[in-house]
Amino acid sequence: MRLPIDTDTFCKLGAAHLLKDAATHLGVALESCERLPALPQMLRRGKLRKRLGDALSEELLPLAEKLPQLTGVDETWLGRLVGIPNIDPGEAQLFAAVTSGSALLLSGDKRALKAASVLPDLVEALAGRVVSIEAILIALCQSLGVERIRQSVPRLMSLDTAIRLCFASSDPMAGLRSYYGSLVAEVAPLVLWAPPGGESP
Repeated sequence: MRLPIDTDTFCKLGAAHLLKDAATHLGVALESCERLPALPQMLRRGKLRKRLGDALSEELLPLAEKLPQLTGVDETWLGRLVGIPNIDPGEAQLFAAVTSGSALLLSGDKRALKAASVLPDLVEALAGRVVSIEAILIALCQSLGVERIRQSVPRLMSLDTAIRLCFASSDPMAGLRSYYGSLVAEVAPLVLWAPPGGESP
């Protein structure tokens, strides 16, 4: 099975050294995590490098180059999605790559997911396939333990305010479930991938 991953989620899980754990939990080898073609170049220069800083960008670059480029993009879907407000070209490619077959998608782009939720046939095609960062962190906390994940997330926390707030608490799971539940409600009727116990947030 393939596991495309958007740039933001790649950076967050990569910074926390949790990308391999996330892939394993989803039944996929790290080598099957596909990234957008532009990711290595974005880590070398531009807005992404400026946001991450030189040190983290340089650390993530070899991992980005190791992952295969996105495959299986359905050109018909891509043509329909390009130009839709709040679905940028990268997210359009990712959505178009998981509308058929068995691929899951790791994506934290809430604006794109909300935009996708108003397209009934896209809602049907993506049902249960989109894994948010909150959902995979809930699953990893359950499988590896909260303290193990807490030790991994300090650099991720600098990139994600919600996750920083969750892990600043004595009960990160409660915060993660709250944010996950809010996302589920925001993107309905699009059905997201649910972590164990997350079907009714």
